[in-house]
Amino acid sequence: MMPKGKKSAVSATANNKEPRPAVFLDRDGTIIEEVGYIDTPEKVRLLPGAVEAIGIFRQLQCWVLVLSNQSGVARGFFPESRVAAVNAHLQQLLRLQGVEVDAFYYCPHHPEAHLPAYRIQCECRKPRPGMIQQAMRDFPVIPSRSVIIGDRYSDVEAGKQMHLTAILVRTGYGANEYALYRTDTARIQPDFVAADLLEAARWVENRLRE
Repeated sequence: MMPKGKKSAVSATANNKEPRPAVFLDRDGTIIEEVGYIDTPEKVRLLPGAVEAIGIFRQLQCWVLVLSNQSGVARGFFPESRVAAVNAHLQQLLRLQGVEVDAFYYCPHHPEAHLPAYRIQCECRKPRPGMIQQAMRDFPVIPSRSVIIGDRYSDVEAGKQMHLTAILVRTGYGANEYALYRTDTARIQPDFVAADLLEAARWVENRLRE
């Protein structure tokens, strides 16, 4: 069986199972600052506007689901327990400001991993869509009204495989990636390019209220 992404820090709101649009969010460089491999909660710093953006998604009655490649596990930099601790800390920071996400998913694999157990060509590592597929099994999602937002073209490509609207943010690696690939006809292009998560949220709000 093909290894799947892992899930951690599920919100209590996940018990409400009516079909909804979903917002699939990358974590590092999209919600929190990109500072390399984040192996401790102390390295978590929310990006400006991230809390307000998630608040908009919650007001829109969207599922808010975080999808994150975490190859630091496969490279032996930190164990999976550190990923869970970072995600739990991020959820706590968000809750202190009155918002939360419904679930965190992560891929700990890498095809060139230092640790043999994680040296896998998996289906969950973005740009493959396995984490999105898993989230759609866990939550009743309306794909035609759902969005993926991230700072890499791998986020865009993963979402497009599942027929999602895709937004690239220029935080994290986003500005460099857009400069590199925006004229590359071999790359799938985003539907919208936003300065940050808050601008992306306002674009989503306008789209869902049409």
